[in-house]
Amino acid sequence: MKTLSHLILTGAMTALATGAYAAEGDPERGAQLAAQGDGSGAPCLACHGADGSGNNAGGFPRLAGLDAAYMAQQMLDYNSGDRVSPVMQPNIDNFDEQQIRDLAAYYAAMPIPETTTPANVSDEVLALGEKLANQGDWDNYIPPCSSCHGPGNRGVGEIFPAIAGQHPNYIRSQLNAWKSNQRNNDPNQLMTAVAERLTEEQIDAVAAYLGSQSATAN
Repeated sequence: MKTLSHLILTGAMTALATGAYAAEGDPERGAQLAAQGDGSGAPCLACHGADGSGNNAGGFPRLAGLDAAYMAQQMLDYNSGDRVSPVMQPNIDNFDEQQIRDLAAYYAAMPIPETTTPANVSDEVLALGEKLANQGDWDNYIPPCSSCHGPGNRGVGEIFPAIAGQHPNYIRSQLNAWKSNQRNNDPNQLMTAVAERLTEEQIDAVAAYLGSQSATAN
């Protein structure tokens, strides 16, 4: 537990230290890029929607209102191969860094959708998800999501994205990717350390709970 707590603290310090260095993008140019794509694949709005709300059935995440620097870093990681996706990589591999930051600025400036994904699970499963998200399971060295992702799990800077109101299928797929070591582009492999301790039941529960929560402050 001491090691995991140290990773959480180190990750939080990294978020604070790096947040001031993110280059700015132009949301107007980003809007054009989102509608047109990079010339070799589908435009962003084909999967993420014209309003940036994403799509739960397809596993496409909500982008609207997420931190610009976080989104830019994820796209840069796709381009470098530090993050792998057979869907994303072919569609952004022709974007340069400035275009990526323009896209990120565009989506960050979008209003956060008020809609949530109804939790099609039992009350017991939803309660388990709420406990994991807000209290954790310290008996199994699992910290609460909110210890890094902030109050209401609405995000902290460029390292810890907002996950409240994110689509359950996307959350589930990413937790499973970290658990199986198919994704490892997080600082200090903090998410890997957490995800490998989660059972499939817990992953389903926390994904359902987070998806049912509002992405905006009450």
